Amino acid sequence: MRIFVTGATGFVGSAIVPELINAGHQVLGLGRSDAAAAWLTAAGAEVQRGSLDEVESLRQGAGAVDAVIHAGFIHDFANYAAAAETDRRAIETIGAVLAGSDRPFIVTSGTALTAPGRVATENDSANSTFPRKSEEAAASAAAGGSRVSVLRLPPSVHGVGDHGFVPLLIRLAREKGVSAYVGEGLNRWPAVHRLDAARLYRLVLEASPMAARYHAVADEAVPFREIAQVIGRRLNIPVVSRSPEEAADHFGWFAHFAGLDCPASSAQTQKQLGWRPTQASLIPDIDQPSYFEANQQTFDQRGATK
Repeated sequence: MRIFVTGATGFVGSAIVPELINAGHQVLGLGRSDAAAAWLTAAGAEVQRGSLDEVESLRQGAGAVDAVIHAGFIHDFANYAAAAETDRRAIETIGAVLAGSDRPFIVTSGTALTAPGRVATENDSANSTFPRKSEEAAASAAAGGSRVSVLRLPPSVHGVGDHGFVPLLIRLAREKGVSAYVGEGLNRWPAVHRLDAARLYRLVLEASPMAARYHAVADEAVPFREIAQVIGRRLNIPVVSRSPEEAADHFGWFAHFAGLDCPASSAQTQKQLGWRPTQASLIPDIDQPSYFEANQQTFDQRGATK
């Protein structure tokens, strides 16, 4: 198949592209910059110049392929409503191009706020109060005749090149001189290695389902305190508890996520597709020097790397 991938040069997308190419597929990757275009070309992919907020580039990309993987999202936590609107518009634009063609369309979502406080499953609907409306847009595209499936990623997608939540926690620990967790630190996070996630995207694409949800979850429930303990030991700083009231001062905009209890299961996904995570789980993966190099990139609240 020839596949259009948005977010093709992002942390997850840059694993999806070689996964697809190595399986014999052709890839058309969305590239906004010359650097992105050069990376895609070097990886063996074709380039569709444009961005998520340039709908004509999305129309052109979707119209030239056999399937679409929408892995792109603007991680701007300071202006999240606008980022969510861009995502919704991108999904609806692509869905309109694919409508009635029976071409697979994979939309990326998340597990984090699906069922806080209990184990989320593929049967759970998206949290209607969350600003990101990826799944609502996917449902709208499906109703319009697109062959849509949803792949949910956990809050920690880890591996070489990670510039997400764990590196952010490392940066905060360096700045504060302590590695912190909220309360007893027993709130649970699911996680997946980026290479395992990339393989699941391919399996979903090749299965070509309609109106299905899948969970890219390898670690179902990692206590947040264990993450803080690895960071504290690696940086040789104290590991401390912060009360919910103190969390905002320590974690800033990330305080809600630091205290979130959001375990998730992928049992149905594994049964249906035969997907089995084979890469390192979260704790051993982050417990290595590469995660603690001084120049490790992290996201600030605007989604920019620092």
